[in-house]
Amino acid sequence: MTPSTPDLFGYKKYWAQRFGIAHELPMSLSEMDQLNWDSCDIILVTGDAYVDHPSFGMAVIGRVLEAQGFRVGIISQPDWKSAEDFTQLGRPNLFFGVTGGNMDSMVNRYTSDKKIRSNDAYTAKGEGGKRPDRAVNVYSHRCREAYKNVPIIIGGIEASLRRIAHYDYWSDKVRKSVLMDSKADLLVYGNAERQIVEIAHRLANKEAISDIKGIRGTVHFVKQIPVEWTEKNSTSIDKPGVINPPIDPYQAEPSCDKKPSTSGTEKVIQFTRSIPNKQRSKTVIRIPDYEAVKEDPILYAHASRVMHGETNPGNARPIIQRHGSRQIWMNPPPIPLTTQEMDGVFDRPYSRLPHTQYGNANIPAFEMIQHSVNIMRGCFGGCTFCSITEHEGRIIQSRSEDSIIKEVEAIRDTSPNFTGHISDLGGPTANMYRLACKEKKIEESCRRLSCVYPGICENLDTNHSSLIKLYRRARALPGIKKIFIASGLRYDLAVESPEYVKELVTHHVGGYLKIAPEHTEDGPLSKMMKPGMGTYDRFKQMFDKYSKEAGKEQYLIPYFIAAHPGTKDIDMLNLALWLKSNGFRADQVQAYLPSPMSVSTAMYHSGKDTLRKVSRKADDMPIPKSIKQRRLHKAFLRYHDPKNWPLLREALKKMGRSDLIGNGKKHLIPSFQPKGLGTQINTNKSSKFKTKHTHPINFNRKKNKNNNRNKKSTRQV
Repeated sequence: MTPSTPDLFGYKKYWAQRFGIAHELPMSLSEMDQLNWDSCDIILVTGDAYVDHPSFGMAVIGRVLEAQGFRVGIISQPDWKSAEDFTQLGRPNLFFGVTGGNMDSMVNRYTSDKKIRSNDAYTAKGEGGKRPDRAVNVYSHRCREAYKNVPIIIGGIEASLRRIAHYDYWSDKVRKSVLMDSKADLLVYGNAERQIVEIAHRLANKEAISDIKGIRGTVHFVKQIPVEWTEKNSTSIDKPGVINPPIDPYQAEPSCDKKPSTSGTEKVIQFTRSIPNKQRSKTVIRIPDYEAVKEDPILYAHASRVMHGETNPGNARPIIQRHGSRQIWMNPPPIPLTTQEMDGVFDRPYSRLPHTQYGNANIPAFEMIQHSVNIMRGCFGGCTFCSITEHEGRIIQSRSEDSIIKEVEAIRDTSPNFTGHISDLGGPTANMYRLACKEKKIEESCRRLSCVYPGICENLDTNHSSLIKLYRRARALPGIKKIFIASGLRYDLAVESPEYVKELVTHHVGGYLKIAPEHTEDGPLSKMMKPGMGTYDRFKQMFDKYSKEAGKEQYLIPYFIAAHPGTKDIDMLNLALWLKSNGFRADQVQAYLPSPMSVSTAMYHSGKDTLRKVSRKADDMPIPKSIKQRRLHKAFLRYHDPKNWPLLREALKKMGRSDLIGNGKKHLIPSFQPKGLGTQINTNKSSKFKTKHTHPINFNRKKNKNNNRNKKSTRQV
């Protein structure tokens, strides 16, 4: 049973509440003087430009701490080459809070091909190079250099995804927990309001940072396991060895009180006996040491499987991992916020604008989300490549309808350049608002990674009526011309509610609706834990039907991933043929990027299907790692680009598919090569290379949703 937890806004306020609310959190001593502050209680250091908007993590944490009575200052994008910028607000009374920003600093700076990006959407004027690589580590070191004895607490997406030993794509090796590398005192993971508020109050009550242990959603050091705890070796839960059928991944124990269904694609698997609740509540799981997982990809994959099995707040156990002479202790995930607490977080007095120090400088991420409204958190989709669940969790946390409407009205009434259009009303996913397990007891005992794979769980409530009601109320507001739904739509859920699809298609699509099948072939899809194309076809039929009924010409824009673990060359060829037959041309494409700690990253590193129990004798799965193969897979997605034709011709000949090379409609690529190969050729300027009814599309996510599928990264804290 999920333990009770204090109300987020139920703490006695800190004495500094007497100073009142700041219009915007200060970034300089002069601003502190205007507020009559002699010091900051807490200083947040971030790799982003400071935007006082609930889509930016430092603003959310800062405002929530302010609501507790603390004086919070912001150090934004400091010069990390010395400690000077880290002293600009003086010494914090309680702690430094350090985050790399809304995006992982490595994803922010490097493409999936490890090339340096030229811009940064979270920086004024989009300027690149304003944050260091591995920003959490660098900022923490500088904070320590500036004020040696001030506690340092790290958090945000970069810390969340590196909370244990993790594979690092950019260095191609397993790195230590970021808590070790940063030399911080404490790590908070996930949306960190609960943790950071409790920590702040305990430090304010003169507790030592070294004594603050056991808080959910935190990682800290331990010298030894407390006497009242029982240690359980991870190999007794998921022993690397015999391979079981890949159904209900990661289930070492029953997913719920009901027996698993044997209908459809599901099969019966054997569960181990559950530990009694009292004993379980004081059991810590020991995963292999850093030194072991660093050298052994199979043990790394094993540790990843065990870690992902302990992510449900209702039944997760702590995890311990040794790093040399030290040990880190990862507590279970935080208890999800209630609707009332979510409202409290989003109802804070955000200015919803960049800090005034930026003047009129454009901050691209802000421009994209300034008129969007976040209505929920979390995702129970369980896509193996995605960072949402590792960070925000699988339990959906929803705001109240009144709170959402209040924010829409605030945008309408206060935004200086509002034109009547809400750019998004969603979250990590568009249509999981208020969706949950039918029974709380079942939810708390579930150990599945996904509620919708391999099929929608019979215990999941897929009723979209609350979301439909919200859409209708919001679009009926005076002054609101259009509300777009731009978040990632789960069309496998949407088809369960034709009324929702009709509302969406009739009123909330601006000509194009972006969805993410990710692939067409069963092999890659099974490794992604994504539904098959049959569900896409079903949704497309509904989309076309309701678009026609509304008298609108609208299109679906599908996203696909190249080079995901489990993808063969033939899979990409078949995807290219599907694109051509359906008249799609990708303007830009997305290649898989192994984000730290994801399930598919464990596949990438180990070469094994980690949705099954891993074994050294298990067959290797195809992993497109070489630069040439990754380029080939991307080239298949852009089969229409003449620059890719030489590479594709070579590949098709090797694959025995020379029949697809020619100048007819049934051929994938032509046999001739136009002049000027190697220079940029814009095929859109000439109909010579176009297929009838073909329209160019852009498969890239918005830049504020990072390319390793850290969707709605601006929502993350």
